[in-house]
Amino acid sequence: MAGVSFFSDMVQSITDRGRRLLAVGARNGPVQAETNIETLCDMLLSSRGEASGMALAAEILQRWTQLDAADQQDFVRILHERFGPDLAKLDKAIERYRGDRSSDAVIELHQAAEPRRQELVRRLNLAPKGTARLVEMRERLLAIRDETEQFRAVDADFAHLFGSWFNRGFLTLRPIDWSTPADILEKIIRYEAVHEIAGWEELRRRLVPADRRCFAFFHPRLADDPLIFVEVALTKAIPSSIADVLDENRSLIRAQDATTAVFYSISNCQEGLRGISFGNFLIKQVVEDLRRDLPGLKTFVTLSPAPGFAGWLARLRKTADPGLDDQALETLELLDDPTWADNPQKARVVEDVLVPLAARYFVKERASGRRAVDPVARFHLGNGARLERLNFLADRSAKAMRQSHGLMVNYLYKLDDIEANHEALAQHGEVAASPEVKKLAATALAVAGVGGAARPNEMQKA
Repeated sequence: MAGVSFFSDMVQSITDRGRRLLAVGARNGPVQAETNIETLCDMLLSSRGEASGMALAAEILQRWTQLDAADQQDFVRILHERFGPDLAKLDKAIERYRGDRSSDAVIELHQAAEPRRQELVRRLNLAPKGTARLVEMRERLLAIRDETEQFRAVDADFAHLFGSWFNRGFLTLRPIDWSTPADILEKIIRYEAVHEIAGWEELRRRLVPADRRCFAFFHPRLADDPLIFVEVALTKAIPSSIADVLDENRSLIRAQDATTAVFYSISNCQEGLRGISFGNFLIKQVVEDLRRDLPGLKTFVTLSPAPGFAGWLARLRKTADPGLDDQALETLELLDDPTWADNPQKARVVEDVLVPLAARYFVKERASGRRAVDPVARFHLGNGARLERLNFLADRSAKAMRQSHGLMVNYLYKLDDIEANHEALAQHGEVAASPEVKKLAATALAVAGVGGAARPNEMQKA
């Protein structure tokens, strides 16, 4: 961290020197307070001095933070209209390429096609804490997102540059434990997106015991701010509910006695890096580290939410899907009663219908491009994991009941099969699933006749 601090201090020193140079030039008016942000961007792109460039970048980013939502939208429009590619140069490069397929023509076409705003963002990154400011800038852009061409074009440039800057080669994996600096631990509490951490005592229960681990990716330009982190439980079996993992009265085990590593929470920390994938690298790196340190671990599995399931099921009920007869629809009406899960009879009847439908949701249903409908499934299946088990009422929190009717999923990471599973999904849209889950999915369309017809009176009694 000392090296990072020295570099930051050096950048700040150069920037301060640049500000003094700009202040001297201000007698002729180039950087007076009334100079608008658009003019400052023009000045930055034409700047040749390193110190003055850093100072201009810092000034632009400071001005950006002071803009309201409407002015930020105007800034997006300016980036699109004023700082796109030079169309005359692009037309010329296209004409040359049509008649000349040489490497030089390709290079000229590539350079002409790149929007000027990409170079602008690169130069803004030179400012002290420039990377953090630009991540914040994209976060604000996403918050005011619309579907206009100007937004899509500008956001694509940010995503393109961030994809390079936050390449796996620049990231460092660090364990998070009770000795981690308090400011980082506070961010772990704040960024936890799956299972809320109520406070310091709960965080301690997730970090201190010998059968608990936490790892995070960091970037050298965001040294004290995690990008993504994963919480791991070391167990002797695959858990079927989050209570098995988070119960403060559970029996502790020695790490050396564990046979299973359970990834029970993965949280992205930077909204401005949405769409920049770190999780696949994170899980694979953590698996490698855990296998090295704890050779007794044989099974690597998640306990994951299913945030899209309840919404999908609600749409299914509304559209009179052929897989749902009157009996199944009547059973699913129990879900409209907020107390259904507290009644064992109702829960048993619901389970008979809901779990096969969940198997269909994960195994059969597809979004565009052969992708899984559920976003968490899309992530893990795309990483080459296998859909191992569906866990009914595995999370009784209000959030989980609202998003998935309490359903949770185990995805199995078997290193020898990851590549084959990934290729089967990418090339043929085939989901790797356990025989039990495949059997459930195969019976899903007949669920009313299999699971619900024998119990009409039981459901009425419930």
